[in-house]
Amino acid sequence: MKSVQGAGCALKGQETNGLRHRGAALRCARLLRTIPLVAVLAAMPALAESKQERGKKIVEAAIAALGGEKFLAMRDRVESGRVYSFYRSELRALSRATIYTRYLTRPDPPWPGGLYVRERQSFGKKNEEDYAVLFDEKSGYQVTYRGATPLAEEVLDRYRDTTRRNILYMLRQRIGEPGLVLEYRGSEILENTPVEVVDLIDGENVTVTVYFQQSTGLPLRQVFYRRDPTTKFRNEEVTIFAKYRNVGGVQWPFNVVRRRNGEKIFEIFSESVIINQDLEDQFFTLGADLKILKPAR
Repeated sequence: MKSVQGAGCALKGQETNGLRHRGAALRCARLLRTIPLVAVLAAMPALAESKQERGKKIVEAAIAALGGEKFLAMRDRVESGRVYSFYRSELRALSRATIYTRYLTRPDPPWPGGLYVRERQSFGKKNEEDYAVLFDEKSGYQVTYRGATPLAEEVLDRYRDTTRRNILYMLRQRIGEPGLVLEYRGSEILENTPVEVVDLIDGENVTVTVYFQQSTGLPLRQVFYRRDPTTKFRNEEVTIFAKYRNVGGVQWPFNVVRRRNGEKIFEIFSESVIINQDLEDQFFTLGADLKILKPAR
């Protein structure tokens, strides 16, 4: 009579009585059922490591696609074009704008929570500034001919969060940050375009999901969630990057759209982008004789 064997079990049916046969069979069946689960659990660390390694490779490929060392060495940038703001997806305002950005030297490794950039958003006709908005590492002001008004803390917090979670900023200033994990999610089709999806999870447990075009390696879309400080509801913040062009060896999107909870809130069409202009401090600081106004209530 043939033996029934598996995973260390052996049953010789004709050599045992019925009760012993059934008891041994049940014990063997239970042991066999645990083998796939044990194998999966044993493989989980390897799978997790594989996802992180794959995510790291895609992020490295994205940096290379954006210009590699030229992208990482970009000191400043000037973007000029048309800016649209929306309310409930309806156009609320249109303006010509020039956005000046200067990257600050980050520590190595970057400090979690740090902001290593300064920005001036200048609004008005060409070569004429009607008003500007300044952001630095700690503060922000709206500047007009009357003086400078400090921005509300809520506005500053939103700027810091959206800037620190912008994938182009993250690739330039946050890679290598302690606690920042890159995890591959898989391949998808985004508007008929094959993409690779990677989660960037920071030490605050905030996840930015980025969709990188397979053929170019460039980021096309990102999603993260931010809790509204007043309502406490989670808002879905989506940014779409399009119309990349070569700017001094760096690939930069000339069209950027932001959506909140599915509704368009912002869009910029850049007509000109230049980099490494050695922008002076005056673009990002208040003049010594500029009057500081009281915040609006």
